[in-house]
Amino acid sequence: TSVRQTLAALKRAADLASCLNARITLVVPQIVPYPAPLESPPVLIEFNESRFRVIASQSPVETTVQVFLCRDSGDALKLVLKPHSLVVLGGPKSWWPTRERRLARRLRRAGHEVIYTETE
Repeated sequence: TSVRQTLAALKRAADLASCLNARITLVVPQIVPYPAPLESPPVLIEFNESRFRVIASQSPVETTVQVFLCRDSGDALKLVLKPHSLVVLGGPKSWWPTRERRLARRLRRAGHEVIYTETE
């Protein structure tokens, strides 16, 4: 998701986590296009980790960042998430199915609890 959508989801997750005395893991699937080797992403993994650590530092709840190289974000998340995970996902407010809403639907079908946070 975009930075604004990630911040909205992180704020919502922090509200939930503070009530539950829980931690947040910001899972970042970094997509590598098929022509490139999976080990050679077009954007350095260190850059993305640094960028999302800055975002995570704005959370009042303990937040860790995990970046995963993958070809498909939905498949990667299904492998990375523990069964029945609570996922807070940010995305645009839209009448049409967006990429984020389709991802939320895939994760629900995989057995995860998904909270979708809309942004303007």
